[in-house]
Amino acid sequence: MTDVTSTVVRLKLSLLRNGLRQSGGRRAAFVASAVVALLFGVLQLLGLVLLRGHPHADALAVLVTAVLALGWAFMPLFFPSGDETLDPTRLVMFPLRPRPLVRALLAASLVGIGPLFTLLLLVGCAVSVAHGAAGYGVAVVAVVLALLVCVALARAVAAANVRLLTSRKGRDLAVLSGLVIAVGAQLVNFGARSLGSAGLGELAPVADVVRWLPPASAIGAVHSASEGSYGTAVAQLALCAAALTLLVGAWARTLTRLMTAPDGSTLQAPDSAGRGPASSDGLGRLLPSGRTGTVMMRSLRYVWRDPKTKAAWVTSLAIGLIVPVFNALQGTGSIYFACFAAGMLGIQMYNQFGQDTSAFWMVAMTISSARDAYVELRGRALALLVITLPYATLVTVLTTAMLGDWPRLPEVLGLSFALLGAMLATGAWTSARFPYSIPQEGHRNVAAGQTGLAWIAIFGGMVSAALLCAPVIALTIALNVSAEGGEWTWVLLPVGAAYGATITWAGLRAAAPRTAAHLPEILMAVSRG
Repeated sequence: MTDVTSTVVRLKLSLLRNGLRQSGGRRAAFVASAVVALLFGVLQLLGLVLLRGHPHADALAVLVTAVLALGWAFMPLFFPSGDETLDPTRLVMFPLRPRPLVRALLAASLVGIGPLFTLLLLVGCAVSVAHGAAGYGVAVVAVVLALLVCVALARAVAAANVRLLTSRKGRDLAVLSGLVIAVGAQLVNFGARSLGSAGLGELAPVADVVRWLPPASAIGAVHSASEGSYGTAVAQLALCAAALTLLVGAWARTLTRLMTAPDGSTLQAPDSAGRGPASSDGLGRLLPSGRTGTVMMRSLRYVWRDPKTKAAWVTSLAIGLIVPVFNALQGTGSIYFACFAAGMLGIQMYNQFGQDTSAFWMVAMTISSARDAYVELRGRALALLVITLPYATLVTVLTTAMLGDWPRLPEVLGLSFALLGAMLATGAWTSARFPYSIPQEGHRNVAAGQTGLAWIAIFGGMVSAALLCAPVIALTIALNVSAEGGEWTWVLLPVGAAYGATITWAGLRAAAPRTAAHLPEILMAVSRG
């Protein structure tokens, strides 16, 4: 057991050392990230220690531990390449039994910046609530248990999803990691504002529940022991120890399955003879026949399968909901913020051909006239509307319900539909006039040398869309200013919907001849990079 553990720990250290030898930039990035993480960890440790004696310090300490556990559980799913030892299938050819391998990998998992950062925070949480000899004695056991639970949780989750992490869907998760961090930052910001106005006492009800959930129960045991509730402290430590045992057992069973069961990618696919085309099932039955339905299906598959397209869509969906909802929760929002959802999703119409990258040549071969180009653009716009229309409506209704401003619902929906139509129109035209390439590798969304085109296409199109919405905006203002116009604001819903549909049709018609006439230039632009 000792030999296996020491070997795997040395392997982890070798992987870290060899990775840093690859380039000076990588070494600089590692050192900078390590310094920042450790500095932040030390500052958090000091901040938690300064909370000693605060009546609600235990609530904050318990919740910080719970957040740490959540981070350990989910971060491996979004950064699968951060630790090469997360994939145990690389050791499948070695004569290793699951139990010794679990112990070895658990020890190796304690090597790195992440475990040290976690240890600093856990020590701060324990010290902030520990009082007396019993409290400090339990704190030593609690910190060790909590750290082991966090690491074992990360390993168990990673092992259970190792096939996903090494597949294309795993790379999709990595692309979406930035979105998760951005949304999490908004949630933390909102929570910090609420605590700043209400105080740590607001955390007490949640902490009373969380203190019985491992590994937060270990920090809860420190507080219980400090208060003289030794029976409660033992029960909370036992919960944490039981959770560690269950996680290690689940991890060992998963390793056994990974080491002995064949990978699904090596198995022969079942015979699909006699099956119809994929488009004949599910969503394909609901789409129009002919080229329009084919284009819609292709566009929707891009949204689901292409990592860059999926990331752009999910980001727009999240931000389109966060902006109006968070402003409404903070009491500073307006119902008109609901139009943000339509605006964010309308951006997806821009650079339609760039999303195809070099595969656009297959589409270009099917376009021989302005009519073909119009049907192509119409199918792409309809695919976008399949998602955008119900989503924009849902966000608008939710924002209205939160603000309680139901009389304004029709006019805001009308404005959203008009804005969406204007963005579809300008998006179709700028896709043909200012196409640019989206690199498939890396995190860049614009190929080198085409940044100017992207700025012109997106921001120029958004300004044009705002100008196209001017008639509906003017009508909205006139009805709200007029003394008797308030009774007629409901007409903005059908007017906005009709205007949006009309302007979309006009934009597609205007973009079709340009698309058909400049196919070679478009193909060269989107295939670059």
